[in-house]
Amino acid sequence: MSAESQEHRLEFFDQTAFELMRATGRGQLMQAVWVYEHPVDIEGLRRFHRNIADSLGGRRIERSPLPFGRPRWVQPREAPSEIQFNATPRPRDELMDWADELATLPIDPEHGPTWYLVVQPLTDGATAVSIVASHVIGDGTAAGLAIFEAVTGNIRDGGYGRPGSRPRRQALAADARQALRDLPETRRALVIGAKLLWSKRRDVIQSRRKRVDQSGLDEIVHVPSVAAFVDLAEWDARAESLGGNGYSLLVGVTAKVAERLGRRRKSDGAVTLVIAINLRESLEDDRALAMAFANATVDPEKVTVDLTESRAVVRESRQMAKEQTDPAMQLFPLMPWLPQVAVKGVAELLFSYSEDLPVSCSNLGDLPPQIAQVDGTTAEKIVLRALDQNVTRREIERSHGQLVVVSARINGKVVISIEAYEIGGENTKQRLRGLVGQTLTEFGLNAVVE
Repeated sequence: MSAESQEHRLEFFDQTAFELMRATGRGQLMQAVWVYEHPVDIEGLRRFHRNIADSLGGRRIERSPLPFGRPRWVQPREAPSEIQFNATPRPRDELMDWADELATLPIDPEHGPTWYLVVQPLTDGATAVSIVASHVIGDGTAAGLAIFEAVTGNIRDGGYGRPGSRPRRQALAADARQALRDLPETRRALVIGAKLLWSKRRDVIQSRRKRVDQSGLDEIVHVPSVAAFVDLAEWDARAESLGGNGYSLLVGVTAKVAERLGRRRKSDGAVTLVIAINLRESLEDDRALAMAFANATVDPEKVTVDLTESRAVVRESRQMAKEQTDPAMQLFPLMPWLPQVAVKGVAELLFSYSEDLPVSCSNLGDLPPQIAQVDGTTAEKIVLRALDQNVTRREIERSHGQLVVVSARINGKVVISIEAYEIGGENTKQRLRGLVGQTLTEFGLNAVVE
């Protein structure tokens, strides 16, 4: 195998996520929070910390010396930061506020730190542990694999070089040759991009006019997030009674929350869901974002009494997403050649919505028990969620608000995290907590919402 074939360059999807983050300043994060009612094994936690640093979760991005060169994955020699031990205990009812605060820490997938591990004692004697990391480094499945490997000690060697290990002349030559090899894909992407831009020209023009009218909307907005917990047996029993399964019940709950937040199409009242589909099939796959996206249209008025239709729609849309490439994703080979101002234009093209008000819905499914064992023992509670960092009012206006739902099954619970913002609404954690609680009650579910 040649040296160039081992340079571990980012796939175009991964580079697109990285370039969008650089161009907009908006960071997408992943967070896990473990709550231990029993004493935490500190040595076990330190072992986990070292193992994460050595895993694919500890990698970073190194840019090419060529302006149009593709970046590559590198592995630093040490963890980006020490474990942060907070000395002052906090009340249990401030747990999620503390978790939110961690999402404001500076995270940089290029220069580091790319992740933090923080320990927080609670006044009732429990201990909270949290890891927060850049979504650019990996998707939910990749994050789960990194945690699993760090807990079990079975760390994959990605074979990545150290940062700055390539002589500049060698890097220039290798990256130029790669750019030439990529030219056929680049040309195809250019043709597709021109067609897509023409088809969406009205939306783009409207978005640019709006941008001029809202030139002062660069302030950062807080997007509230809450977490809900439902007993796994109760969740599955309710899904079956409605003619669905656990996945379609999640879709139903998401559609109903969307309805309460005004995210329905005006034409037919439907809710458009964007469902993340895992495409990672082996441990050899080191892509950060190995996924596709299925678009499913759901009627929120039916889901509380019958999930049959939702189940079928989700199954069909998932299969279609695996078989057909989204035209927007075919633009990604253009990314190495675009200046930052053009990258912002791609963001407008991808995220300027007209009638549809998409809702992101991700189901991580059944997770192995090791995911709850960050110190080697099982935490009594675990929260898994997606968060956004540095969201401007301009961006939230462009997408007409936001709703992101992430769910997983672990520790005998279905854990659901909901991040939401409604234009013109009362965007507080208290209001969102009440809205989610009401929705789950409407489905006949007993839930704890924090």
